[in-house]
Amino acid sequence: MSGPTIVITGGAGFLGSHLCERLLAQGARVICMDNFLTGSPRNVEHLMTNPAFRVVECDLTGFIHVPGEVDMVLHFASAASPADYLRHPIETLKVGSLGTLHALGMAKEKGARFILASTSEVYGDPLEHPQAETYWGNVNPVGPRSVYDEAKRFAESLTTAYRNSHGVDTGIVRIFNTYGPRMRPHDGRAIPTFIRQALRGEPITVTGDGSQTRSICYVDDTVAGVLTLAFDDFAGPVNIGNPQEVSMLALAEIIRDLAGSSSPIRLVERPVDDPKVRCPDTTLAAERLGWRPRVDMIDGLRRTIAWFAEELERESRELTTSRADR
Repeated sequence: MSGPTIVITGGAGFLGSHLCERLLAQGARVICMDNFLTGSPRNVEHLMTNPAFRVVECDLTGFIHVPGEVDMVLHFASAASPADYLRHPIETLKVGSLGTLHALGMAKEKGARFILASTSEVYGDPLEHPQAETYWGNVNPVGPRSVYDEAKRFAESLTTAYRNSHGVDTGIVRIFNTYGPRMRPHDGRAIPTFIRQALRGEPITVTGDGSQTRSICYVDDTVAGVLTLAFDDFAGPVNIGNPQEVSMLALAEIIRDLAGSSSPIRLVERPVDDPKVRCPDTTLAAERLGWRPRVDMIDGLRRTIAWFAEELERESRELTTSRADR
């Protein structure tokens, strides 16, 4: 018996590519939809020889169509790092609104289960700590980060409306800071920045005084949580993240030590509306889905640093070759 057919929007992105890989390994047929604004064909090129895998280059904010049966739609298309969504504010809002509308329309047409990749950013700069799914958030609707925060909040509302009004089988996952291989070294998020700077011996730039916290979850754990929800019938929303909280200054020091670097740490200006704390209450995920993170932070960071070392070496070789060819 053949496996399910699953559409993954944003399938060539960091998280999307790991989902493609995991689902193919489980016997699914996977259709990866991406416009490569922030995703990369390199993330999925190792999957291209698999006959169960197909890439469709398209913009979700326009017309989309997939022929044949579809059992599930995983909607992961969106810029995710502040550098990306501040560079592409309109595109971020459009994929969160029109893109979500079109992905939900596909799920409705096909009778497919729909999973929305939402974010811990719906909680904004939280006044409740840790953040449970019942918390409504503290978001500045006109601040620079609102293009991402409010796009995801609207996407959650639209998903809920399709469930209640059209009977679409939906699930919402609120993803907390995920890290691991295939993050872009220059994507602007803290972990890729810290690792790149540490490996190159550059000053590690920590914003503010470094006391602000995040809870980081290794990509394998996040993917496991997303797929546990996907193959359940739970609507959510449900937090998927690691409740082990760490300050940005401590994280920078840990990464520097693991990388064997002597980089100094430099404090720089903190971005507008940057959350002071971030930590998921994962009680619901544990009790309803039986999910909890398994990968230790140090082990996950070691794996990530090793991947970045290879990636930066590849970049260096390509740059050298490019200069030699001029």
